[in-house]
Amino acid sequence: MSGNNWTVTFQIYRQKGDQPPHFDRFTIAASPDEYVLDGVERVWAFHDRSLTFRHACHHSTCGACGMRVNGVEKLACITRIRDVARDGGTIKVEPLRNFPVVSDVVVDMSRLYAAMEQASFCEVGPAEPVQGAGAGDGAARYRRLADCIECGLCMSACPVAGTAPSYLGPGVLAALQQGGLDDDGARALSDSQDGIWRCHSAFECAAACPSLVDPATRIMQARRQLVGAKVRRLFRPGKEPRR
Repeated sequence: MSGNNWTVTFQIYRQKGDQPPHFDRFTIAASPDEYVLDGVERVWAFHDRSLTFRHACHHSTCGACGMRVNGVEKLACITRIRDVARDGGTIKVEPLRNFPVVSDVVVDMSRLYAAMEQASFCEVGPAEPVQGAGAGDGAARYRRLADCIECGLCMSACPVAGTAPSYLGPGVLAALQQGGLDDDGARALSDSQDGIWRCHSAFECAAACPSLVDPATRIMQARRQLVGAKVRRLFRPGKEPRR
């Protein structure tokens, strides 16, 4: 270590065109309080300008820099080096799973975007009361804002998305539940073979989500809502029981 810097080796996934995928290693000096994205940018700037990656806002608003860091879905712009490596350690950077690789750690997110459009996704959902908020200091006035940034981390972390290409995915199902299941179209999408019933309740998506959307809980809520609606229709007044 030199000064306040650590010596960190970035092991970065590389794949371009028909070339076989492989990993390249780059050793750099970095502050442990810098972020993984800072390190990736330094690799690009001083070691290999052919490295392809996405970045934009640098503060977890756009979702562009989603990637796997040491095997875990992360936004590189808010993942501190000290949290994933040590001095003399290695940071392994890979593209998100369950999306086609375009180049290096850039993936084609069309699958997610098309499904979000189908779900009539609203970028910022309605505010909700904060769970467990007390009356002191005006805490009861605070409300949580679920803000999906379409980063794709939930889709990458989901074990079902890798085996069922037509599965809508956690973020899309969360958007449908968030938007309300009273709409016939939203209800039909959710209550389908590739909707909420395909989910295996692994909750990996909730662990990966950087925006407090908690897609796994929303999927469970959607199941309860849809089952409740079906039961109410069975016993609504004037309907004769089945024989």
